[in-house]
Amino acid sequence: MAKNYQIGLLIDFYGSMLTDRQREVITLYYEEDLSLAEIAENVGITRQGVRDAIKKAEAILTQTEEKLGLAGRFKVLSSKMDIIKEKLCLIDDKNGEIKPLIKMIDEIEI
Repeated sequence: MAKNYQIGLLIDFYGSMLTDRQREVITLYYEEDLSLAEIAENVGITRQGVRDAIKKAEAILTQTEEKLGLAGRFKVLSSKMDIIKEKLCLIDDKNGEIKPLIKMIDEIEI
């Protein structure tokens, strides 16, 4: 399950670096949870071709993340934002200053 999440995140960040076929196959495999045989039938290639496309796409996504690290930074930033929001929610907001900060955090698109 963790690998599926990681690959899904990498697809979101770097999917445009894959060929159309690689992107289609890896999306069907990880996000639609189709089997190799189902993907092969839908795409019109062999099971081995599907497997090869998935492995190649995984390698490209992983290598790109190793070089750029954008998905890793996103996860760290997202986690820290969640912690900040949790801590802000615990503060007594007598002056009404905390709610706007929480709203700003929710509006940040990371």
